[in-house]
Amino acid sequence: MATVLAIETSCDETAVAIVNNRKVCSSIVASQILVHQQYGGVVPEVASREHLETINEAIAQALEQAQLDWEKIDAIAATCAPGLVGALLVGLTAAKTLAMVHNKPFLGVHHLEGHIYATYLSESSLNPPFLSLLVSGGHTSLIYVKGCGIYETLGQTRDDAAGEAFDKVARLLKLGYPGGPVIDKLAQQGNFQAFSLPEGKVSLPGGGFHRYDTSFSGLKTAVLRLVQQLEKDGGQVPVADVAASFQETVARSLTKRAIACALDYGLDTIAVGGGVAANSGLRKNLQAAAVEHNLRVLFPPLKFCTDNAAMIGCAAADHLSCGHTSPFTLSVESRLALTQVMKLYHPKSVSPEVVRGTGAGEEITNAQCPIPIDY
Repeated sequence: MATVLAIETSCDETAVAIVNNRKVCSSIVASQILVHQQYGGVVPEVASREHLETINEAIAQALEQAQLDWEKIDAIAATCAPGLVGALLVGLTAAKTLAMVHNKPFLGVHHLEGHIYATYLSESSLNPPFLSLLVSGGHTSLIYVKGCGIYETLGQTRDDAAGEAFDKVARLLKLGYPGGPVIDKLAQQGNFQAFSLPEGKVSLPGGGFHRYDTSFSGLKTAVLRLVQQLEKDGGQVPVADVAASFQETVARSLTKRAIACALDYGLDTIAVGGGVAANSGLRKNLQAAAVEHNLRVLFPPLKFCTDNAAMIGCAAADHLSCGHTSPFTLSVESRLALTQVMKLYHPKSVSPEVVRGTGAGEEITNAQCPIPIDY
């Protein structure tokens, strides 16, 4: 079992962790939320400078917390895509330098793959195949996890990500940044049936609606119109009720699509990852629906829902066990599809079966995919 020191700097958390297979030996996360709150969102240049000031101390703390020295570290890993380019460069440069100085293998890790592996940290029995629901500030996707590095995207947002919708609704309700935690807290005090809000549906060219894709721009606009109407009528906006109604609509929409996708593809496990995986409304809705349909739904511990390096280390350890390593010429990418994960590793370390996507069971073609229908 490999021991990996991993670095995560894709956005506004400077994180370093040491992971032994699926066991977390240490996990350090230095958040920049207070720095960016005054701007109402993440400022890329500010984030990069904060990473530069924090990274060395975070590495030292991770080693101290794990009570390990460099001789006990088998490999160095860092998030290399997707994310803010300047922020990613800080972590990637640090990881490459450490790998060179200490003569260790180096691995670049896809950020979204890390979120998939977050559930592995608390569920030792989890193994592919399963369905991953990734919900964060930048991504909302349904991923068929077939094996290490072998993924198929079955559904995704057509506009705003779920976390992005939470931030925008929080802003129009004057709740500040980040929006997810404050809306979740208020929603537990409000009436989720107070207002009827539309679930975003994605139309199909031949009629009906896509069974797995999501859309949140219309819901966001509906909340805006609701608040404007309430203010126009002269009454006080019941913020808790609006927050509860909004959160319930998002949770119901995500749950409906995840359950349908798992059933259609014959997958009995749904693993949820990303910052929105911490949302109480989503957890309640999805767990209830999973019981009804005899499915298993898994959520990471709250501390591993948001960005952290432990999930990056877990993914890197699995890749290393498969013989995958990255070249020191690897660069960062602001955007990279999860299905292109294996381009991050040496071609000679990747089998042809993995490249073709057939290394973890029978490949599913478009012709075999369930037909999207209206629900």
